[in-house]
Amino acid sequence: MTHHEETFPINVWINEERFAKLQAVKLGDLTQEAFAGLKVLRVPCTAEQRDKVLAVFPTAKFDSATTKSIEQLPRDIKDKIFDLVVEKASVDIMEEFLAGY
Repeated sequence: MTHHEETFPINVWINEERFAKLQAVKLGDLTQEAFAGLKVLRVPCTAEQRDKVLAVFPTAKFDSATTKSIEQLPRDIKDKIFDLVVEKASVDIMEEFLAGY
C-alpha cells in the first residue's frame, strides 16, 4: 500500500482494555477520540481489499456518501482484525487478514 493510494477504513472501537493492548505495541497514538470517551482505530483497506471485504462478508456495507468507511462488519470479524493489528503491531494487516478468506 502506498501513501498516495486512497484508503477505506474499517473503524474498530477501542475501549480501555483494547487501548492498553495498542499502547503495549506502540500503536496507541493511532487511535482517535470519537465520543463519550470512546476511541476508534481506523484500519485502512485499499479499493481491492474493500471490494473483497464486501464480497466475503454479506452484512458489510460501504459508506460511499460520507465517511468512505466499511461498516456493519460482524463483531467477531472486527475482533479478529483487532487481534491481528496487535499481533503484527501494525494497522497494515488487511492483505494478510483477507488471505484467510
